[in-house]
Amino acid sequence: MLWVLLLLPAWAVAGTACTRLCLAAVHTAAMDRNEATTARDHDLTLYEAAFLSGGPRRVADLTLVSMARQRRLLLAHTGWATVVDPRGRDEMERSVIGAIGPQGQSRIEPVRDAAAAADAVGSLADKLVSAGLAVPEEARDGIGAAIRQVRLAAAVVAALGVIALLAPAESEMPTHLIALWFALPFVLTLSCLVIARVEIHPYARWASPAGQRLLSALVRRSGGGGDRTYLTSVAVRGVRAIGEPELRAAFAHREHEATHRRD
Repeated sequence: MLWVLLLLPAWAVAGTACTRLCLAAVHTAAMDRNEATTARDHDLTLYEAAFLSGGPRRVADLTLVSMARQRRLLLAHTGWATVVDPRGRDEMERSVIGAIGPQGQSRIEPVRDAAAAADAVGSLADKLVSAGLAVPEEARDGIGAAIRQVRLAAAVVAALGVIALLAPAESEMPTHLIALWFALPFVLTLSCLVIARVEIHPYARWASPAGQRLLSALVRRSGGGGDRTYLTSVAVRGVRAIGEPELRAAFAHREHEATHRRD
């Protein structure tokens, strides 16, 4: 019976993919439980909050916005960055100034890319991972690969089921029962994806659950006004939190340029 021969690999593909996803989730959860105790009393800096919220690029964006608000960097609405004060106050600012180059002027998008890949951001990431606040790269990649495998398994099961239903009938098994047998592994894969969306999704971000708790506490404490509150909003929400029209236009031009280059 052809449908039985097709059903066996369907179950094998679905079972293997779902098992891998479960193991990846358990491994990541175990790492978080082991490291969360070291993160309880940690006070997040703005750079750390930016990394946990959006990764290396968010750190670069925060640095650009911070320097622009202090008038030490000019971000034009045309998408260019110009150095006003060449003396960086910390490693992140020095990375941005170095990315702009000796001419003191550059397009914003390559500056952002270079600053995000700088050693200063790498050191920050290592520090957050060691503190149990950021998801290690291998864990983040493992979860992502497992989810992609489950999605592929769902497609394979569906394809095998269609082939079995369209194949010439060679048994007395009703068609609806054959469809039911293939529906079982298909539902299994879909269920795993739903659970991953609800339970595993936080691990796929930059921040671990412990890091997300500290981010939430930081947001609650940042009420009111002032430059600190403004930069906290940029660190957590990204450039969409920018209020100044000229500065927003500079980053909007940058995003348009990046999209055009990808196209």
